[in-house]
Amino acid sequence: MAAISMTKTDVYAGHPEKKVALYFIVTGLLAVLIGALIGPFQALNYAGIDFYPFLKPIIKSYYQGLTLHGVLNALVFTTYFISGLLLYLPAREMNMRPNMTWVWAAYWVMTGGLLIAAVGILSNTSNVTYTFYAPLQGHWSFYVGLALVVVASLMVAFEVVRMRHVWKREHPDRATPIVTYMSVTTWLMWALASLGIVVEVVWFLIPWSLGWRAGVDPLVTKTLFWFTGHPIVYFWLLPAYISWYGLAPKQAGGELASDSLTRLAFIMFLLFSTPVGFHHQFTDPGIPVGWKMIHSMLTMFVGIPSMLTAFTVAASLEIAGKNRGGSGMFGWIPKLPWRDASFTAQILAMIGFVFGGAGGIVNASFNLDIMVHNTAWIPGHFHLTVGTAVTLTFFGITFWLIPHLVKKQLFSNGLALASSWLWFIGMMFFAVGMHWQGILAVPRRAHISNMVGDLQGLYNTSANLVPQILTGISGVILLAAVICYFTVLFGTLFGKPLAEKDVPEIPFASTKWVHRQGIITILDNIWLWFLAAAVLVALAYLPTLISLWINQVPVPGIKP
Repeated sequence: MAAISMTKTDVYAGHPEKKVALYFIVTGLLAVLIGALIGPFQALNYAGIDFYPFLKPIIKSYYQGLTLHGVLNALVFTTYFISGLLLYLPAREMNMRPNMTWVWAAYWVMTGGLLIAAVGILSNTSNVTYTFYAPLQGHWSFYVGLALVVVASLMVAFEVVRMRHVWKREHPDRATPIVTYMSVTTWLMWALASLGIVVEVVWFLIPWSLGWRAGVDPLVTKTLFWFTGHPIVYFWLLPAYISWYGLAPKQAGGELASDSLTRLAFIMFLLFSTPVGFHHQFTDPGIPVGWKMIHSMLTMFVGIPSMLTAFTVAASLEIAGKNRGGSGMFGWIPKLPWRDASFTAQILAMIGFVFGGAGGIVNASFNLDIMVHNTAWIPGHFHLTVGTAVTLTFFGITFWLIPHLVKKQLFSNGLALASSWLWFIGMMFFAVGMHWQGILAVPRRAHISNMVGDLQGLYNTSANLVPQILTGISGVILLAAVICYFTVLFGTLFGKPLAEKDVPEIPFASTKWVHRQGIITILDNIWLWFLAAAVLVALAYLPTLISLWINQVPVPGIKP
């Protein structure tokens, strides 16, 4: 990053927050580069092809590769990217400068945490995947490092909330600008949701891994993990929604269809994203069936703001298409800017999420989840939501954001467009193959390509042949997508400078000020809604957590 040729004066004059945002975002993209390069080996594993022996001694085992893939893609990439994006957009929308000392400290705390966690992963002593709970035990550096990553993200959250507080004090008669509103709501949801993993890591796993605790209760740590482990999906997804609501309509040539529906959707995400973790624990003893059912129903409630999103974003795009000359029920669709790689990547991400949302209803259903629990169906679903909806949206954002931040020309819109389509097609192949294998009871997190004898024959059946082929093909397509995307990224970072007039602007969907009146007054009282969300979480979790805490059964760690 230091090698980017343009000087600080040229690029960051007037907006020093550009530089810290760039560092957050590019560091996250470097993480996903490494993680994504491991991805094809995961896909080929489910095609019955074992390439892991050829990766030694760099990657010593399948589970080390799986941990690297999951941690770098799902935890590191997303947290860095979101920290940069949801710091920069509110600062620019409110025309405020963040506390630069504080946000740079957050970047270096996060990066220090990443390097510390890397010790545990690269030393092959923390092959616990990214869903880390007892009894699998990693090296203390893994837990300490990831704890620092979370702390740093909360530092960014604090700064964004602080900026909004200052802005509100200076503009008491105005509603929070819409992108800032969505960003603050996302950060508050994450502050609430992260409590589970903070308690799990700080109180249990770090002392346990250092030998200060002889054992911990697996059910307690698993429950605390999923306290955070499901809402973290919304922490990843909501920044994509922010772009779909607040940026994509302007990119398409339209406007946001409904300011109030947008705010309502994000308030509902704040309320219902966190008290849902028991739907990951339907098969776990020790958690009352009644509470599992309640969490299942609360998970379904999250579908309501998702449906609001589908309606509002589609309406916004219809406005754009008709502004471009489209007419009729569907005639506006061809008029959208399909040749714009940033726009098209995000539309493909939205399409992928439709299928991911449908699969999520199965996962959250009390009577259906048992059919797919811990099978290949789960990573198939996960790669539709995070791997497609989130990642492809983030890639699309970079096609305008990186040129905006560094004042460089996008290396190739055509290659960016190709990377978007290849990523989408590859993920669709992967999702179909893995969902199909899940229905056939192929397990997830399994080195099935290395299984011998009758057990391997169980998965290499004629019924499993087609989904195996689809999954294997997906790995090849996604590798091509990675090559295309990072060619564009690095070509842009080290490419031709842009004249000031040609630098992309931030495509905020609406720049008009909304006054606090009517329903907006109620929705803009974010702290009241945050309090309601906290009460709902306490009601949904405390009775079970108190019971589990009182009746702990500590066990020693198992080192994979």
